[in-house]
Amino acid sequence: MRRGKSLKCFLAGCHLYQHSACIYPEIPNSASAIFQASRISLIHYPESPLQSYDKFNPLRHVCPMASRGGVLHRPNKESLIATSRIHQRSFGSTTINIQRNPSFSMINSDDINYFRDILDDNTVIQDEDRLSSANIDWMRKYKGSSKLLLLPKDTDEVSKILRYCNSRRLAVVPQGGNTGLVGGSVPVYDEVIVNVGLMNKIISLDKVSGILKCEAGCILQNLDSFLANECYLMPIDLGAKGSCQIGGNVSTNAGGLHFVRYGSLHGNVLGSEGTLGIITKVSILTPARLSSTNLAFLACEDYSSCQELLLKAKRGLGEVLSAFEFLDTNSMDLVLDKLEGVRNPFPSSLHKFYVLIETTGTDDSYDRAKLETFLVNSMEGGLISDGVIAQDINQASSFWRIREGITEALMKAGAVYKYDLSLPVEKLYDIVVEMQLRLGSSAKVCGYGHLGDGNLHLNISTPNYDDNVFAQIEPFVYEWTAEHRGSISAEHGLGLMKADKIHYSKSTETVRLMASIKKLVDPNGIMNPYKVLPQSIYSP
Repeated sequence: MRRGKSLKCFLAGCHLYQHSACIYPEIPNSASAIFQASRISLIHYPESPLQSYDKFNPLRHVCPMASRGGVLHRPNKESLIATSRIHQRSFGSTTINIQRNPSFSMINSDDINYFRDILDDNTVIQDEDRLSSANIDWMRKYKGSSKLLLLPKDTDEVSKILRYCNSRRLAVVPQGGNTGLVGGSVPVYDEVIVNVGLMNKIISLDKVSGILKCEAGCILQNLDSFLANECYLMPIDLGAKGSCQIGGNVSTNAGGLHFVRYGSLHGNVLGSEGTLGIITKVSILTPARLSSTNLAFLACEDYSSCQELLLKAKRGLGEVLSAFEFLDTNSMDLVLDKLEGVRNPFPSSLHKFYVLIETTGTDDSYDRAKLETFLVNSMEGGLISDGVIAQDINQASSFWRIREGITEALMKAGAVYKYDLSLPVEKLYDIVVEMQLRLGSSAKVCGYGHLGDGNLHLNISTPNYDDNVFAQIEPFVYEWTAEHRGSISAEHGLGLMKADKIHYSKSTETVRLMASIKKLVDPNGIMNPYKVLPQSIYSP
């Protein structure tokens, strides 16, 4: 086991939580629901801090806490509220063949005048430059042709917009941070874009119960930073935390890096991706930000060792286990090659698999000893071939930068075909091996994700989008997933990308029931059309 300067390396960390109000086309009053999710902490590097990590992977500690070697001080408000965005690159993509619904109206001057009457002039956007960025998704794969972007400031304005659009049969697409990966947050044709980014107020925090109330446009990282000052945390942590908004996190039922500790939103929220209504407020039960956090970056030589390590971590670390992430060697190679400033924790060699294990608790000595005992036993048992425990926040940040930077590295590498699958853990990596054999040297296949909840991020990287490569991937990847009792969407949602693939995970009866619920709530079908449900379900 590598020890840096010593085997004992500690972290400090904390996290957050949620509840929602949703505006429907014909039901202007808000509805509420309470739910919970998960989030991660950090540590420090033994030598020089990596500035590029600070930009992408924001501070996760806020409570001042004693640890051996001194006190970690609370950052100032400005540093906590600062956010970052991942660099984007433009790529083409495969065509989605969907016809515009002829029952939807086209925007006219009367519509513009109405929206200007109920909104401020500067929140009714027709400027082509501003519309261009709102019309294209984060991956630069899906592009709409909306001529109107609306920026409501409160629930009442959202309600008026939807009531009017419903009466005129103007299709609508809700939008937040626009960090989605399946084309769910951008127009397909000329839908009106309703962006809730101005609805970013934190309404209240009950400092006893930890219940946070906020508007849907609040950026996830900003919420976590706010909560950190009160020693609470967001229970959900995502790589896009600097841009994604809590309303979108709720509507897509995001999972994130700390599922193994806090669970996902799934138990309390059924993701709508904006097809049923627009979330305007959320109420989140936030867990306490704990004072003792430790992070280990480990190397394994085969996937079976990763599985066994997860099983033993659940049993051996128990109540302090807060994250269990894995990535394969192709993912590591991409990060090291494409991202500046990233260093390999094991510079002398590359391994086939890597695992990050985080623990969070209240007793530093107890938690540290528990993790060290677990790691020593795992190394003696042959489950891990090397390992490093982070010594401070900079080192922890650098470890998480590797895991969270994979998406950015893939974007910089060229074209990427992204799949978000839920599979039995014992079968989870088999699809990666299958795709590597199927595609050979024509593509680099990467597998990584949340092993604790059986969520695989399968990514296929090529210099450019290629129809021949795509034909080898789909529908094979969906058929394989269905055959192995998996789900084609673990946390990214279905959006436009997988709307017509839903039958691989859901029965015909279930899909029809979903369509009937949408018809009940949104009879004119104006809410984010062409997403989640296949268009064939609406055919006579």
